[in-house]
Amino acid sequence: MVGASGVSAPPGEPGPRVESSGGDGYTGDMDTSVGTPAAPATTAPSFPLRLTARAVAQVKEVQAQQGFEGYYLSVRVVPAGCSGFGYDLNLVKDIKAGDVVGEQDGIRLVTDALSQQYLAGTEVDYVVGTTAAGFKFENPNAKSTCGCGTSFST
Repeated sequence: MVGASGVSAPPGEPGPRVESSGGDGYTGDMDTSVGTPAAPATTAPSFPLRLTARAVAQVKEVQAQQGFEGYYLSVRVVPAGCSGFGYDLNLVKDIKAGDVVGEQDGIRLVTDALSQQYLAGTEVDYVVGTTAAGFKFENPNAKSTCGCGTSFST
């Protein structure tokens, strides 16, 4: 195995010794083993919502059709409707300072810190009906919704 210093360590032996440059006196063996990388998480543990497979497919289709590959899917809670809050979905190129980011199945996700508390545990699906199609939010924090289902209150 080859360590960061280019020094090889025999298999099963510790790697090169390292010392902290921070003056804290740390010294230790550097792990230079090469293992199989862990599979990336589909959603960052702190990201408040998840997309169903249908929602993922629809977002990817829209990104490809519109030339927005690599953009973030921004999901935010905004004042709206008769119940008080609504959802705002956009594809955005850049994020803002303080935004909460995650990734699921190759889709980069972003929300703001305020929306994060309202979105915790939410599942976003894409549904196709006989007269309409769109994203459907299953939000466990919503105490009530309006009659048309586009806004909610907590």
